[in-house]
Amino acid sequence: MLNPLATLAELGRFDSVIDVRTPLEFAEDHLPGALNAPVLSNAERVTVGTMYKQVSPFEATKYGAALVARNIAAHLETLFADRPINWKPLIYCWRGGKRSGAMSAWFRMIGWKACQLEGGYKVYRHHVLERLGILPEQFSFRVLAGLTGSGKTRLLRALAECGAQTLDLEDLARHRGSLLGALPGEAQPGQKGFDTRLLQALEKLDPARPVFVEAESRKIGQLQLPDALMRALADSDCIRVEAGIDDRVAFLCEDYAVLFDAPEQFKNLLSCLVDAHGHQVVGHWHALIDADAQAELFRELIERHYDPAYRRSSHGLFRKLPQARPFAFRPNADDMTAEAARLLAELA
Repeated sequence: MLNPLATLAELGRFDSVIDVRTPLEFAEDHLPGALNAPVLSNAERVTVGTMYKQVSPFEATKYGAALVARNIAAHLETLFADRPINWKPLIYCWRGGKRSGAMSAWFRMIGWKACQLEGGYKVYRHHVLERLGILPEQFSFRVLAGLTGSGKTRLLRALAECGAQTLDLEDLARHRGSLLGALPGEAQPGQKGFDTRLLQALEKLDPARPVFVEAESRKIGQLQLPDALMRALADSDCIRVEAGIDDRVAFLCEDYAVLFDAPEQFKNLLSCLVDAHGHQVVGHWHALIDADAQAELFRELIERHYDPAYRRSSHGLFRKLPQARPFAFRPNADDMTAEAARLLAELA
């Protein structure tokens, strides 16, 4: 008889992974490659939960069962209508309880070799955190450090194009890692989703090869980097990416010009610096935004805010930064891959 329960270690023997939680739960995070087939909608789950507390567990369970049955029927008529008789799906909910149990029971009665993930998403989340606590120590990182505007992200991505092994934390976090680093029109993933994406990226890396990564603070936007990763980066060799002030200003004018398309929002961001620089200085920066004085504003931000902040914080995060290997970089060069290839040749 088919065991109705399966563990994370058995994922590979299933044809599909089905997440029966609500769309909101699924959007927050889910097992890689999972398909969302909710047995309760967002609103339905709230209604059942409220009834459970305010009416009775019995009435809530009875009402919820009817909703689950209708939703499973709808999925059978649409999402799963073409699945063959030998289909083997793995089904999970939050803790491997009633929601996944209901769908897996119906699937087995139909004849599919369905199993329920023992412990549900909760077990997977524990697995992610456990792996993130040990996996970073397996790698030899090369940390690209440097002042704001020196083009570290461009260099990192060019290194990837040249075949080097890289870990792009800003891409995973969907944020450029500074006060002005939000990507236009794009929200960051939640912490759980970010952790899953980070684990997937780490598991693809070869511990026998060095991994280039950009120097980051403990947070990228609203997302926290795992302590184990920060410890690994703190003890890693560093490369100090160096660019002249004019090149850095030109780089920021190109990469952050979009901020001037929403001047009031840009001003609100800079207003967060009032405690550090005072109303007069920040007011002057607001006036530069109104004047569309991009180069002047970015130069002042570099000299008065970013460079001093970098010098205060970076040496505390990366212990080998004082011994970093310098690399003269042109962040606005036409051929980024040539620049990356030059660094790889210097390190060979």
